[in-house]
Amino acid sequence: MSEMCREMQTVIDLMDACIRQHADADMTLESIARKMGYSAFYFSRKFREITGMQFRDYLRFRKLAFAVQEVRDTERKLLDIALDYGFSSHGAFTRAFKEAYGVTPSAYRKHPVPLKLRTIIKPFDCYLIERKGLYMTKNAREVKIYFVTLPAHKFLHIRNLESIGYFDFWEKQSHIPGQDCETICGLLDSIPDKLDDMGTGDLSSGSGQLMAWQNDPAGRICSWGIPLAECYGVRLPADYEGPVPQQMLLTDVPEGEYIVFEHGPFDYETESAAVEAKIEIAMKDFDYAASGYQLDTAPGRFFYYYHNPAHAFKYIRPVCKTKA
Repeated sequence: MSEMCREMQTVIDLMDACIRQHADADMTLESIARKMGYSAFYFSRKFREITGMQFRDYLRFRKLAFAVQEVRDTERKLLDIALDYGFSSHGAFTRAFKEAYGVTPSAYRKHPVPLKLRTIIKPFDCYLIERKGLYMTKNAREVKIYFVTLPAHKFLHIRNLESIGYFDFWEKQSHIPGQDCETICGLLDSIPDKLDDMGTGDLSSGSGQLMAWQNDPAGRICSWGIPLAECYGVRLPADYEGPVPQQMLLTDVPEGEYIVFEHGPFDYETESAAVEAKIEIAMKDFDYAASGYQLDTAPGRFFYYYHNPAHAFKYIRPVCKTKA
């Protein structure tokens, strides 16, 4: 199954590339199945088994997700956008848009409220690899440690005071109406101007999205010294005045100093556990006393966590000057 998941990820990446290029002829079930060396029947069955969606439904929702960005961020005619993304008419586009999002394209353009976009399906999600023991990294790279000052910004997020880790976080959120992973990631995808978006113009799941921890605003700190509140969200400019989904929190984060523990690109299928272990050791062994800084446990400060194998794996932890 893991090999098929890897192949399906290739298919999904190919489909996104074709949508961006408006290459409809290359996006049929038959043409993609043929490229992968499978019959259309077998490929269709496997696609649904792994992704949970029919191929045609995924393709329609995915095209709509790309179209949403153009409706929101450009002044192009809606008919031109509709035709670019494979809809036969303005009416067909409007019907599909309203069916998916509950609002017409023209109404959305006037008032771009957060929408639950169908995020890209990640059957081989780098966050969801089972960690079964440690693996040695190939050409092991050192962990870089440095201090930065992050400008004031806003953090749009959901928060859980009881979860421990990524899996547990989303398991607990799944029991809260409107706060499951698909809903939250879909809404965050529709938020413009995310500071950590790679700027590629795609809608990859997690684009600009990150895990974080927050020192409990009530001032409670665990006996082992870690923040209590686990969060998931996006960083936004300090002057952001856009929409805020009703189930999310928008917090002003003042300018502050942070220490960064960063590892460069890695292969997430084979190296994730080893890379994480290296960073954990680096954080544990860092000599704060010698640096003149200490971790800042003041209520409300955020710890950010980035896990993007193509770019970096890093923890950004708030610090303050050591008191004399």
